[in-house]
Amino acid sequence: MIKMNLKGKDLITTQDWEVEELMQALELAEEMKKKRFSPEFTCILQNKSFLMFFYNPSVRTRQSFEIAATELGGHALFLEPKTMRLKSKKTAGETIEDAAKVMDRYGCGLGIRILEDKINAYGEGENIIREYAEHCNIPVISMAHDKYHPCQGLADVMGYRKHTGNDLKGKTILHTWGHGALARSHCSLQESMLICSRLGMNVRLAHPEGYALEEDVINTVQKNCSENGSEFSKTDDAVQAYKGADIVYSRNWMSEKAYEGGELNKQKEVEKALKLTDWICDEKKMKISNNALFSHPMPVDRGHEVTDGVASGSRSIIYDIAENRLHVQKAVMALTMSD
Repeated sequence: MIKMNLKGKDLITTQDWEVEELMQALELAEEMKKKRFSPEFTCILQNKSFLMFFYNPSVRTRQSFEIAATELGGHALFLEPKTMRLKSKKTAGETIEDAAKVMDRYGCGLGIRILEDKINAYGEGENIIREYAEHCNIPVISMAHDKYHPCQGLADVMGYRKHTGNDLKGKTILHTWGHGALARSHCSLQESMLICSRLGMNVRLAHPEGYALEEDVINTVQKNCSENGSEFSKTDDAVQAYKGADIVYSRNWMSEKAYEGGELNKQKEVEKALKLTDWICDEKKMKISNNALFSHPMPVDRGHEVTDGVASGSRSIIYDIAENRLHVQKAVMALTMSD
């Protein structure tokens, strides 16, 4: 494979990268996983700092990015908006342009995480990240925002490659809604659909009425599948959706009406979702799949999105995928930040 120069390239969604660039990142991540502490990798980011800007908290994201920077010989700096004087709709302060141009002169890369309850409408998180990227010369990496989660998408397919073989073409992945108490954004789900369709997988989407995803994203997934000779399909059947699936990805996400009134109506979302008890990934449904792997970006809402028997079963790869976050992020940082 021809090595492509990715220095300075933003990663806001995998759809912005060429397939060859994604494969370069995946193959480097796989090599880094095999040789985790090899001297060939431990000085790649020597003396370089990665700025991590967290509007929302995390478990895996902060740990994996901090460790990734350390293992590459660099440093990761944790930042929160509440510790900075930033302009918002309700408060005076520094503009994104000014903050971004200062960060650009301090760090060698900038990660931003902004999710559901830190915005007032779907798409605002995406707009904020892209505005930072517009004013930065250093690479801007999404650490998850309301629309996309590129590092999670890469970690997902890295796991699929390990457990089903490097060639994912023709494999069928089911993305199914799961009832739950978290009112989650669309980011991990939409990213998974995008990258899987880029790599030639058949993408199946199942959800109850009122939980449709962004139309532009669906259109892009359909286009990706068409270009790769694979299939995209949708269903509202919570059971038959599993038939023949090679991978099952069961996750809760918020409804189309989540931001009515200019804010996230979390309690209403949770109450509505918990009524749809048929939408849980359980052993009975998994039996009609093609001995499917179970995938989830975590945290798992056990007992709602999926049963313990499936999440902790022999076909679950959730911990492998969580581990992969470290390795794909090391690869992305090395490719975009190193000299």
